Amino acid sequence: QALVSSSKWLQLHGLKRNKLSLSQILSQIGFQHRKDYVTTLGKLVASRYADGLFPQYERAQDGSVYNLTAKKELILHFVDCLMGAIELYKQRMEWLTSDSRQIFGVIQERCIVIVLDFGTAAPTEFDLCRDALSMVLVEQVTQIAKFNLIRAAQDPVKWQQKSTAVSEHTIKSAVTWLWKLDHMTAASHTSSAEALLEAMSDEVVSS
Repeated sequence: QALVSSSKWLQLHGLKRNKLSLSQILSQIGFQHRKDYVTTLGKLVASRYADGLFPQYERAQDGSVYNLTAKKELILHFVDCLMGAIELYKQRMEWLTSDSRQIFGVIQERCIVIVLDFGTAAPTEFDLCRDALSMVLVEQVTQIAKFNLIRAAQDPVKWQQKSTAVSEHTIKSAVTWLWKLDHMTAASHTSSAEALLEAMSDEVVSS
């Protein structure tokens, strides 16, 4: 799936976009039953001609009542559409909560710098971090334009001096660099901040 935010995804696949929100469906399968003041007429209207003629549905949100006029076939059509939408939402949720997205979310920027601060991680934790970073490089960074890696240390260690164009070769190079890093390196209390400042000094980086 494309690396898009959930808000953008909903603009394309959401219920409202596909005319499947409750209000949109109700307007297609019936009409609102009115017993109130009608602005266009300028008076109170008691519309009782539909009483008992149609099944009625009352919306819990605002108490509005709809007379349902649609045939069974149209209702079943909306059932199918909603079941399809539910399945699509499930797939999106599974995708959002799997692999590198569990840790890093969905990367939406076109150019990024990942700052690595391993602190005093044990060897097994260090390897787990590198596994996760390798995963995000292969799964997500491959879909953007430029990237770089900086390790927080007493003297920040860069994979490249500036952000580099994404390609099969640069991704492999970054993963190799990652796995050649020493477990422990000299650090100071300001190492993380210095590495972040170094990342932000790259003018091409969008976030």
